[in-house]
Amino acid sequence: MLLEITDLVARYGAVEALHGVSLVVAEGEIVSLLGANGAGKSTTLKAVSRVIAPSAGTITFAGTSLDGLQPEDVVALGIAHVPEGRRIFPGLSVIDNLRLGATARRASRKEIDGDVDEALGVFPKLRGLAGKLGWTLSGGEQQMLAIARGLMAKPRLLLLDEPSLGLAPLIVTDVMETIVRIARGGTTVLLVEQNAHLALQIASRAYVLETGRVALSGAASTLLASEEMRRAYLGSAVRV
Repeated sequence: MLLEITDLVARYGAVEALHGVSLVVAEGEIVSLLGANGAGKSTTLKAVSRVIAPSAGTITFAGTSLDGLQPEDVVALGIAHVPEGRRIFPGLSVIDNLRLGATARRASRKEIDGDVDEALGVFPKLRGLAGKLGWTLSGGEQQMLAIARGLMAKPRLLLLDEPSLGLAPLIVTDVMETIVRIARGGTTVLLVEQNAHLALQIASRAYVLETGRVALSGAASTLLASEEMRRAYLGSAVRV
């Protein structure tokens, strides 16, 4: 397995957000992490990228323990985290935002420029906006830029946190189709997503968290057909 999380416990002060979460992600998969607000989805991603330090449990990536590593060390290993809220630099151009995504790599300017061109190939809509400042972009364009910047780290594993949040339906479709292309190109994806239907349609497997614990897991197609899943998360509302 590329990523293995075992009995993960994470706290924010005295509040325990994760209570022994275990999951695995194989190379080449899209794995979706679903659940209600506050279930622990984003906390799981933050623990993997070492934005927060777990209180207990183990996380290994390609056989290497992440225990004690700093976020920049995790990026160097091949994990990129695109957090909720995009967090692009509004006063920098699209090109400069992309270049910042490569700062953890030891690469020449020529190599980085080639990678920028490759990233713009993944999101062609950004090519015509290359010189624009981040604050002038629409929400959908900012989300594309955030993902493209994550790809600049050349990750083996891409952590995506709520990429469809606040986007128009047509833009959401574009983003999801791009995530599938990214995975087909060889980058494994662990996806936290509010839209359970869409997430299960593009994923190979999924885990459902409830109050910091894994409540359901399995093949995405099986979960889509599950009466329990449909009653609790799909139903008439697709937001989870």
